[in-house]
Amino acid sequence: FIAKPCALHVGIKDSDPYEAPPNDILEKVFVSITKYPDQKRLEGLSKQLDCDVRKIQCWFRHRRNQDKPPTLTKFCESMWRFTFYLCIFCYGIRFLWLSPWFWDTRQCWYNYPFQPLSEELYYYYIMELAFYWSLMFSQFTDIKRKDFLIMFVHHLATVGLITFSYINNMVRIGTLVLCLHDSSDFLLEAAKLANYAKYQRLCDTLFVIFSTVFMVTRLGIYPFWVLNSTLFESWEIIGPYPSWWFFNGLLLILQLLHIIWSYLIARIAFKALLRGKVSKDDRSDVESSSEEEDETLSTKSRSGNSSSNGANWVNGHVGGSRWAEEHGHTGPLTASAFGAAPHLRSCD
Repeated sequence: FIAKPCALHVGIKDSDPYEAPPNDILEKVFVSITKYPDQKRLEGLSKQLDCDVRKIQCWFRHRRNQDKPPTLTKFCESMWRFTFYLCIFCYGIRFLWLSPWFWDTRQCWYNYPFQPLSEELYYYYIMELAFYWSLMFSQFTDIKRKDFLIMFVHHLATVGLITFSYINNMVRIGTLVLCLHDSSDFLLEAAKLANYAKYQRLCDTLFVIFSTVFMVTRLGIYPFWVLNSTLFESWEIIGPYPSWWFFNGLLLILQLLHIIWSYLIARIAFKALLRGKVSKDDRSDVESSSEEEDETLSTKSRSGNSSSNGANWVNGHVGGSRWAEEHGHTGPLTASAFGAAPHLRSCD
C-alpha cells in the first residue's frame, strides 16, 4: 500500500519479467538437468536444434531471469527493510541515550544478574528477535545470493545471541550490539532503493556513507567497545561464568562475518572507483537483477544501436548492448536466424 505507489512514482514499471520463447527441448534441460549448461552441453544443443550457441546461452539467461523477482518486488522488499531498520534504530538510540550503560559499558555488568528488565527494553528485544527470525526463514524463498551460507550463519548467530542474552539477562550488552548493527543497515537499504530507482548519484553517495559507517561500527566500535566489554570487563567484574565461552564465541563469529563483509564492500568500492559508479552487489548473482538489462538489449537491438561504454561489463560479464556488439548482433534478431528451430526466437 505504501512501497508500490512510491516505486511507481519514481518510475519503476509494474511489468512482468521478459519470458523466454517456448522450447520443449531447452525447457527439459533447464528443469531436469541444469540451469547453467556448460560449453559441451551448449554445443550439443546447438547441433540438435541447428542454431547458434550464443542464442542458446541467451535463452537460458532469459529463462533464469524469468524466475527472478522484478525490480518492483525488490524495491518493495528493500523499502520494508529500510523502514524497519530506520524505525528500530531510532527507537534503540532514543532508549539507549538515557541508559547509563550506553556511556559506560562497565554498567552492563554491575549487579548482574539482578538487573531490572524495563518495558521498553523488552519490546526492543522482542521486535528484533521476531525480525531476525523472519529473515532466517525468508532467506530460503528470496533470491539466492553468493553469501547465502554467510547470511544463514549470521542470522543463526544473531537469533542465538538475542535468545541467549535474554534468557541470561544480558540484555544491556545485547542492546548495544543490536543498535550498533542497525546503525548501518538502513543506509544499505536506502542505497538499494536509489539504485532500483536509477538515481545513480544518490546511490553512490549513500553507498559511501554506508561503507564509512559500516567500517567504523563493525571494525572499530564493535571490537574495541563491545567485545572489550564482554571479553575483559565482564571477566573482571563478575568473574568467569559457565556460558562465558559460548556467549563470546557467538560474538566472535559475528566479528569474523564483519571482516568478510568488509572485504566485499571494499571490492565494490574499488570497482566503483574504476567505473566511476557503484556496481552491482558482489553478493548477487550477475543475473539477479538483469530484467532492465534484457529490456535495454531488446530496445537497442531493434534500433540498431550499440553502446561501447565499458561500464556494461558487470563482474566480468558483458551486459546489455555490449553483448550484442561483441558478438556481432547489432541489428534485430529474427526467428528465421535460428533455421530449424522455429520455436527458439531471438533474444529480443
